[in-house]
Amino acid sequence: MTRLLISTLFCLMAGLATALSQPLREYRLNGTTALSTLPRSNVVNDIRIFRDTVWLGTENGLTATADGGAHWFEFSGSDAPANNSISAVAMNDSVIWAAAAFTSKQADQSLPAGGGLFRSTDRGLHWVHIPQPVDSGLVDTLRDYGATGIRSLAITTEINNLTYDIAVTGRDVWIASFAGMLRRSSDGGATWRKVVLPPDTGQDFISATDTLHFDLAPTGGKAGLTGNLNHRVFSVYAQNDTTIWVGTAGGINRTTDGGVSWRKFSHQNQAQPISGNFVVSICGQDWNGRHLIWAATVNAEAADEVRGVSFTDDDGVTWKTALHGTFTHNVTAHDSVVYAATDDGTFRSDDFGVSWHRSGSIRDGKTGARIADAAAYAVAAAGDSVWIGGPEGLAVTPDNAGEPFGARWSVFRTYQPLASGASTYAYPNPFSPSQEVVRLHYRLNGTAGASPRATTIRIFDFGMMPVRVVVQNAPRPVGVDLDDLWDGRDDHGNRVANGVYFYRIEDGDGSPFWGKIMVLQ
Repeated sequence: MTRLLISTLFCLMAGLATALSQPLREYRLNGTTALSTLPRSNVVNDIRIFRDTVWLGTENGLTATADGGAHWFEFSGSDAPANNSISAVAMNDSVIWAAAAFTSKQADQSLPAGGGLFRSTDRGLHWVHIPQPVDSGLVDTLRDYGATGIRSLAITTEINNLTYDIAVTGRDVWIASFAGMLRRSSDGGATWRKVVLPPDTGQDFISATDTLHFDLAPTGGKAGLTGNLNHRVFSVYAQNDTTIWVGTAGGINRTTDGGVSWRKFSHQNQAQPISGNFVVSICGQDWNGRHLIWAATVNAEAADEVRGVSFTDDDGVTWKTALHGTFTHNVTAHDSVVYAATDDGTFRSDDFGVSWHRSGSIRDGKTGARIADAAAYAVAAAGDSVWIGGPEGLAVTPDNAGEPFGARWSVFRTYQPLASGASTYAYPNPFSPSQEVVRLHYRLNGTAGASPRATTIRIFDFGMMPVRVVVQNAPRPVGVDLDDLWDGRDDHGNRVANGVYFYRIEDGDGSPFWGKIMVLQ
């Protein structure tokens, strides 16, 4: 979701037409990016793939790889999206957009807030930071509809004004900003215009000739305005330059004239409706002459709404639903296959939602690295590769006739590298077994590439009584950083008490080495 204007220097070197087709790795010597062998964060909020480059929006900035995860680009500079929580990423041939978020302390509360947008027109070489769009005053009057216009709540704060999704068309960028509503810019983010969507009740369709009798407001009460859940915006998908789909807390909205006229689809206004009105992700699928729209639809306020996935092949006239009861964070399509990133793992369907296959456990067969938490926040696919990100890291699996989805994984996690030789630490530390697992991070003495060693890891309590055998005589590579996981239970499956625990790593090569863990429920 970007616009790409190649830098003058690179154009002189390679020519504009050539530059537009080059992968990200061509830019690694420009001095404004740095290469790392690790991603920036283990919490992945968004994944986008453009040509051969995988872009991640993480809790610690924007990062990208053009070689399958062997190296990661870190974008530096005063206006670059580094060290920010990135909530959304978008791009096209000429520009990259990233939305930032942060937590604001208000009295005794921690509230989400929008940190603005970052825009690059040269594939990340240089960036411009755009403050989170806000308004002035208390009430705006928008003159798009009817002679008297429509009253709109002025959003004057970054608090809850958080951008969850971005879509880029030929000349416009669209942002879904919850309290900030749906906004559009036609001048690269210099100015933003609020987009009017239908209200919760009374009108499921609005057009330019209408005189509207509702307020554009995500919440009511202020200045006598009436709030609408359909103005709390979470997702946006550009099917083309004029057909835009928008997901809110009140349903799905579709325009075919660039945002003037809208039709709303909700759980309440159709005979075959979406599963729930809280719509956190939308994507399109084109395959063999069929065009489908997929959405992650979560229950909102009505008792008969359910979590799941909703999809249509007739532009929203009717909907089918699947994965009932599953909280889906993100949905994407690639050729004939659709993927859904959920709290229960990533699901795959190659028959337009009739049947689904779940990813299962994720373990790197080469390094032994595991993703312990089943939840997935984002999924993207290109070629034969499917990338999945969530609260515990990033993983990629092939998906083709020779290697089915989920049969083989590569796991990418960031960590504090260890010094050479036998060494270890545990994280998070302290840890709570009721909420997480602890990772025993270690390195076996030796040269990378040497034969694996049979390794045993044992847990002891403070009195040095044995508690758990985590792994026993398991082959582990030497000379590289490794993780093994402990869930805080003993050999009988009982959760251990609070206190200090020790772990011992033995690999048959010299003396064992030790680490310490604090368990705190």
